[in-house]
Amino acid sequence: MRAALLLLVAAACAGPPKEDAGGAGGGAPPAAPEDRRPHGAAGGPVQPKDDVERYLRDYGYEPGDFTPAPDRWRTGLPPWDRNPASSAYDAPYRRGSLVNPFRQNVIKGDYPILGQNTFFVFSAVSDTTVEARKLPTPSSVSTADPGSADFFGSGDQLFVTTNLALSFEAFHGNTAFKPTDFLFRVTPVFNANYLDVDENNAVNIDVREGTSRTDSHVGLQEAFLEKHVCDLSANYDFLSVTAGIQPFVADFRGLVFTDSNLGGKATFNLDSNRTQASIAGFYLLEKDTNSDLNTFDARDQVVTAATVFRQDVIWPGYNLSGAFLWNHDEGEPHTDGNGVPVRPGPVGAAAEHEIDAFYFGLSGDGHIGRVNLTHEYFFVTGEDSGNPLAQREIDVEAHMFFLELSFDVDWWRPRASFLWASGDDDPLDGTGKGFDSILDNPNVAGGAGSFWGRQSLRLLGTNLVQRLSFYPNLRTAKAEGEANFVNPGLLLWNVGADAELMQELRASLNVSYMRFQETGSLEPFVNQAIDHEIGFEIALSAVYRPNLTNNIQVAGGVGIFFPGAGFEDLYESDDTLFSAFLQLILVY
Repeated sequence: MRAALLLLVAAACAGPPKEDAGGAGGGAPPAAPEDRRPHGAAGGPVQPKDDVERYLRDYGYEPGDFTPAPDRWRTGLPPWDRNPASSAYDAPYRRGSLVNPFRQNVIKGDYPILGQNTFFVFSAVSDTTVEARKLPTPSSVSTADPGSADFFGSGDQLFVTTNLALSFEAFHGNTAFKPTDFLFRVTPVFNANYLDVDENNAVNIDVREGTSRTDSHVGLQEAFLEKHVCDLSANYDFLSVTAGIQPFVADFRGLVFTDSNLGGKATFNLDSNRTQASIAGFYLLEKDTNSDLNTFDARDQVVTAATVFRQDVIWPGYNLSGAFLWNHDEGEPHTDGNGVPVRPGPVGAAAEHEIDAFYFGLSGDGHIGRVNLTHEYFFVTGEDSGNPLAQREIDVEAHMFFLELSFDVDWWRPRASFLWASGDDDPLDGTGKGFDSILDNPNVAGGAGSFWGRQSLRLLGTNLVQRLSFYPNLRTAKAEGEANFVNPGLLLWNVGADAELMQELRASLNVSYMRFQETGSLEPFVNQAIDHEIGFEIALSAVYRPNLTNNIQVAGGVGIFFPGAGFEDLYESDDTLFSAFLQLILVY
C-alpha cells in the first residue's frame, strides 16, 4: 500500500492531477521548473506532509485513510478480533516472539536490528551422541586384566560426546535478490566427551590413567568476514572475498579436503550463477585430539585450493566441478592430547619429514533423466622427503575414483556405488602409490552409519583406518597426523537404499564389501603375509524429525562388520565387530 501511495504521489508531482480552471482547451502550459514546486496558501514551500495530503485529497482520499509506517519491516500485524472468546491460537497469523524461532524474530534476521539493511542472526545447535562399539583394542604392556595374555584384549567401548555451537552473524544488505554487502560470523563450539574402555593405554599413553577419560574443549569453528567487492553483471553475478576461520569443501562428497580452518578465499560467479569459482588458501590450525575442534595453535601446514563449478553441463541438472589443491605439510614434531606422538609417527623411520602433494580432480553430480549420478576422480603427485614406512624420500603417484548411481522409485531410492583408492605394492621402490586425502569426511557407502567409515582401528602404534574416513592409510591420526602415500589402498563395493518411510522418518540400508588393493605395504609392516579381503558389513541408520521440523532430529544406526581373511591376519581374530549410535540434535 505504501509503495502504491508513493507512486501516486510521484505521478501527482509530475503535473496537475486535473484540469486547471484558468486554462483553456484542457489545461495550462507547463510552468517554468522553478514554478512547478508545490506552494502553500502563503506562496512558500509546503511541508512534505502537507504536500502528500493535498495530492491525496485531489484523488479522493482523506489523510485518515492511511497510517504512517516507521519503516518497511516493522509494519506489524493487524489485530484479530473475529472471535474474542476464542484462543489466540485460532488467529490466522501470530505476532513475533524472541523465544520462538518460527515467528518473526529480530535475532533470527526477520527484520533489521539497525536501520533498514543491517541484520543479526543468532542460532544455537546442541548435538549429543552416545556410541557403543566393539573394536580391536591392544591390551598394552600393562593389561587391565592381570590374566590376559593376548595381544588384543576386550574391545567393548562406550563413547559420549556433546557439542554446543553458538553462532552470531551480522550482515548488511538485502539478500532477497542480491548478495550481502558484508557478513561477519563467529561460531564458538563447546565440547564435552567421555570414553570408557576395557583396556589400559587406550585413553592415554600413560597406563596409570586407567580405562576411562573425561575431557572438554572450546574451539572457534568460524570467525570470518565476507565482503562483497563488486557486481560482475546485471544479474548480480559478483566477486566477494572472505577472511578468517571459515568452512571449505573441495569436492562433492568430502573425499579429499573438507574443513573449517584459518584462511582467505575469493569467490566469484558468472552467467547468472551457472558458473562459480573460488581461490582459497589456508594456514591450518592444530585440532584438539578428543573433540576434533580447532585449537589456537598453528601446525605449519598450508593448503591452497582452486575450484570451478558449472551447472547444467550437457544435460539440465548435471553439474561438473574441477579442483586443484596443494598440501604443504612441514611435519613439525607434535604429541597429541593423550600423550601419543603423531608427528613423526612412532613406526618406521620416526624422523621429521616434509610433504608436498598436488591434487588434480574432476567431479560430477546431478541427474541425467531419472538416473542420479555422482562421480569423482583425483590424481595426486608430489613428494615426501622421508616417508616413515619407506624409510626414504619418495615420489607420489596415486589415484582415487568414486562412482554412485541411483534412481527414485516413488518413496525409496535404490543405489549402488564403487570406491577405488590406489595402493602401494612395494614400499621400497621410491614411489608412493597409495592414495591419501588431506582431510576427508566422506558421505559415501552409508557415511557415518558405516562401521568401517565411522571407527578408527588401531594397529601397531598407528591407525589402519581413521575415524570418519574410508582410506586404509596407516596414518597416525587424520587431523593431527601427516598424509601417508605408502598404504594398501581400497576397493569398496556398496549397494543400498534410502527410504522415506514417513514424512517424519527416513531410513538408509547399506551393504558393503571391501578389499585391500595391494598388501605389499602391509606385509613388511606387520612382518607376515596378509590376504586382500577386509570383509563386509551391513549398516542400518535412520533420522526422525518430529512435527516435520529440522529443529529437532533424532538419529540412530548400527553397523555390523564381518571380518575377512586379511582383517583376521592383521588382528588375529574373526570376531564380529559392531558400532551403534544414538544422536539428538536440537536447533534454535
